Amino acid sequence: MAALHPGVSAQLREYYQSVQEEGIPERFLQLLERLDVAERQASEDTRIKDTAR
Repeated sequence: MAALHPGVSAQLREYYQSVQEEGIPERFLQLLERLDVAERQASEDTRIKDTAR
């Protein structure tokens, strides 16, 4: 197994930190909200079908 370059972990930490600090784009937040709504509706539909049996 090859040894990692000593600076790789520091570079990855720095990159990860910069990504965390970026904020979430509004369009992505809207898509996440639509997904949440769809998942809730699917869950409700499943419960209704299960209780109808």
